[in-house]
Amino acid sequence: MADRQRVVIVGGGFAGFTAARTLARMARGAIEIVLVNPTDYFLYLPLLPEVAAGILDPRKVAIPLAGNCPGVRHLLASAESVDVEGRRVTCVDAEGNRRDLSYDRLVLAVGSVNKLLPVPGVAEHAHGFRSVAEALYLRDHLIRQIELADASDDPEERRARCTFVVVGAGYTGTEVAAQGQLLTRDAVRRRPGLRDQPIRWILADLAPRILPELDRRLSDTAQRTLSERGVEIRTGTSVAEAYADGVKLSDGEFVPTRSLIWCVGVRPDPFVESMGLPTEKGRLLVDEYMNVPGHPEIFACGDAAAVPDLTDPGKFTAMTAQHASRQGKQVARNVAATYGRAERKPYRHNDLGFVVDLGGLKAAANPLGVPLSGLPAKAVTRGYHLLALPGGRARIAGNWLLDALLPRQMVQLDLVRGGSVPLTSASPERPDGLSGR
Repeated sequence: MADRQRVVIVGGGFAGFTAARTLARMARGAIEIVLVNPTDYFLYLPLLPEVAAGILDPRKVAIPLAGNCPGVRHLLASAESVDVEGRRVTCVDAEGNRRDLSYDRLVLAVGSVNKLLPVPGVAEHAHGFRSVAEALYLRDHLIRQIELADASDDPEERRARCTFVVVGAGYTGTEVAAQGQLLTRDAVRRRPGLRDQPIRWILADLAPRILPELDRRLSDTAQRTLSERGVEIRTGTSVAEAYADGVKLSDGEFVPTRSLIWCVGVRPDPFVESMGLPTEKGRLLVDEYMNVPGHPEIFACGDAAAVPDLTDPGKFTAMTAQHASRQGKQVARNVAATYGRAERKPYRHNDLGFVVDLGGLKAAANPLGVPLSGLPAKAVTRGYHLLALPGGRARIAGNWLLDALLPRQMVQLDLVRGGSVPLTSASPERPDGLSGR
């Protein structure tokens, strides 16, 4: 069908992946759908901390696009620019080749990148946490620090290598601290030479409490759980400078460490502002139908879009996976509506609650506003993730079962080379606070 109109979806995260799958089911081959994404998989980000902890195989959280997006053509490339007037997207493929892709409809769902603030030394010494590679690298790094501490005769070096600092106490930072603390504790138990060496984890954030975006009861549950395990919660505090041998906190304390984990949060992909269309704090301004005003052929959703929050007039929807996946589904329907295959509707979403995995048998959750903790919250948390996963549920559940029955394998994958630290980010932005997402 050479005369088919083409819909180009840029980005294969929660919003783009859901949009592509939903639109393909509705179009039934009548529309050509092209998904532009630099990887051949959709990454289920909420389970990355369990990858870093060695609970889940990384392949289990990487859902292949092939086979899971029937009726969608995947272009393994990154979008470089958009010619809005000419309706063309310039892409760069995995081998650096450029190509132009024309479109009749464009859905922008490029998501977000690490928020890298201009704190001296962070880019050189901090570990990011936004990709499978960063999660695997962090796991190797944590295990390596324990092994190097065991091999050292210097008590100061041992103490520094057994100290870990997480900056940003939002979802990601809190879960990374929770899972990482359990991983390093298990690693130390297997090394008789470190039996008397304390493991120190610090979770710092400028906000007055951890998980500041959640209900106070969930925040209190998480803080109590982590504090009981020995994690130091430093609210109203962040990193002023980072060095190879430690970090200087904003309260003036210098903490000797080889591990600074950067979970400050995310910001919209800089690609959004390169389009030359109106933005709000780096997010493309759209109406309640996720259409760009003045450009009925362009839609945007997820972290890349400033979508009006109809449940809280005057505000925009938060940059969360829950909003992104639901916006992806609705934007697909609105695109289909332009071809007479659905009814155009505004995006409206009522909060279903939140879940935070705290490692072991601990979690915090508030499904439909009901606060839960402990084992019930853990069951809700894992049930939610299984329902939200677009594929591979049996494999995930199998990994969880094996983790409950068998000890973790404390081995490196030889990913850490020299002193390199992977922190994937665009150029730093101006200081605006270091509160985690």
